[in-house]
Amino acid sequence: MTPRERLQQLFRERALQFGDFTLASGKKSSYYVNSKKVLFHAEAISLLGDELYEATKDLDFQAIGGLEVGAIPMAAAALTAFHRNGRALEGFFVRKQTKEYGSKERLEGQVKAGDHVVVIDDVLTTGGSMLQAIEAIEALGATVVRAVCICDRLQGAREALAKYDFRPIFTIRDFGIEVVS
Repeated sequence: MTPRERLQQLFRERALQFGDFTLASGKKSSYYVNSKKVLFHAEAISLLGDELYEATKDLDFQAIGGLEVGAIPMAAAALTAFHRNGRALEGFFVRKQTKEYGSKERLEGQVKAGDHVVVIDDVLTTGGSMLQAIEAIEALGATVVRAVCICDRLQGAREALAKYDFRPIFTIRDFGIEVVS
């Protein structure tokens, strides 16, 4: 089994749930991909870091991150993989809301105007959560050079993020689920 196949197996076994769910997009679904059940597993997070490295190593960029909460462990995994491969990289995360205390920053990390960044997220339906992160990054004056997610549910994210070189690691079909419109 390849590392990618093992990561896919861990997601299938640990993250995939069936029932009646309302997604962040507001859509109803008979299944849910709860990535947090995988993102805090030692083997899975190491494998994911390697996959994020493979998905972005061809780019010239300074930082990787995305919207809290899912992008936080993903960014840490990617940073670890880049470090193991001898490449310096910054991480960041975007708060859903600007905090009302301290520095009152919405974007936490060392990202500045002119930087090229990769935006990451765990599971995307319409891409709305990733677009929130992109909005904050672009408002800072940084440029998004690629958008990567763990799982694309194939319900509009690809179209919404096309101009950001969108690349999912997996689609929901990789977990044996067919998308019904």
